Amino acid sequence: MRKIVMSLTSAVSIMVMVVFSVVIYYNVTLPNQYYVTEDSQLHLNRHFEIIAEKKMHKSVKGQVSKSLQPSDSTELKLLGIFPIKEVSVKTVERPMLIPGGSPFGIKMLTEGVVVIGIADVDSEDGYQCPAREAGIQVGDIILDIDGQEVESNDDIARVIEKSQGKKVQVSLKRDDKKLTVSLEPIYSSSNDCYKVGIWVRDSSAGIGTVTYYDPKNSTFGGLGHPVCDVDTGEILPLMSGEVVAVNISGSTKGLVGEPGELIGSFVSKTAIGKLLINNETGVFGTFNSAPTSFEPMPMVMKQDVEIGAATILVTTEGNQPKEYDIEIERIQFRDKNATKNLVIRVVDPALLAKTGGIVQGMSGSPIIQNGAIVGAVTHVFVNNPEKGYGIFCENMYNFTQNIENEAA
Repeated sequence: MRKIVMSLTSAVSIMVMVVFSVVIYYNVTLPNQYYVTEDSQLHLNRHFEIIAEKKMHKSVKGQVSKSLQPSDSTELKLLGIFPIKEVSVKTVERPMLIPGGSPFGIKMLTEGVVVIGIADVDSEDGYQCPAREAGIQVGDIILDIDGQEVESNDDIARVIEKSQGKKVQVSLKRDDKKLTVSLEPIYSSSNDCYKVGIWVRDSSAGIGTVTYYDPKNSTFGGLGHPVCDVDTGEILPLMSGEVVAVNISGSTKGLVGEPGELIGSFVSKTAIGKLLINNETGVFGTFNSAPTSFEPMPMVMKQDVEIGAATILVTTEGNQPKEYDIEIERIQFRDKNATKNLVIRVVDPALLAKTGGIVQGMSGSPIIQNGAIVGAVTHVFVNNPEKGYGIFCENMYNFTQNIENEAA
């Protein structure tokens, strides 16, 4: 009898430990905020049943919102019994978006100039670097010098030469913080002018893929990740930008350790849209007209994305996207991985034969599941080009709404 009691006690202890571990895991990995549509309730596709129990309801019955701002408090419970955490839930109107898949060209001018290198200057007293001595670092964004805004390397050179070696005050941004440093230019004997020892970048251009277009306000989202400086890896601070048409002429196949890429060129210099935001979840702006002829389809909230079959819209030649089969193999909800929510694998023989899987330039390709937009391709696995990461479309769409709110 004692052995039976001890066995039961041990079994109960193990069960308690398992439940505790599962609760802690979901507390850490599940998001703190959710959006649901007026025709649905919060449902989580997890290994264990999770019940969403509303604690209070602030909105009027039947009222929905077009913006994605959390409000109502809901408690998540494992098996409907064990509390996991309180989360914010808001009922919103289901977005109806035109899927993209078409390529687009990006032409960006940065806010200020980005420091991409620090170098010594050959002066009469030997090699020196005024920028390093002033504390300027690679990745800093120089906004103005002695109160004069700078938007190009030529602007900096003109202000520095005008100083004739006198100290200047440099306003810069570093990690979203504004700083001011004193910088003393020195005369370069080899270049016959004053220098401070920095290399900067003031613009960028590239090719990506449109994820969606909102016909209600002509806004779009693309890429699914930011445009970063190739030297510093930092997100380029957008001052202004244009979207231009692109034609894809071919691709290089992705191999293990060697990512492939789509090869394309700008069709003309005429802008077909504007870039307004460049952040960690993609680039956002407005188009003059819809980039594709697809019919609008609903956008799925992150908790409704499912592991299993899906498709992506990709343009591998010309400018007309085609649909290819993929598998969603894993779903990751952690907020810190804003662009790596999904692990996907290309299974379509046609796309594998042409590109080897996911290649550079496909970033932003919409992921379609059950007739709805669920996300976008963001990164390729360097050691396995058949696989890559995707972002929830919901994470991108929120910033398109910011464009609408600012315009209003």
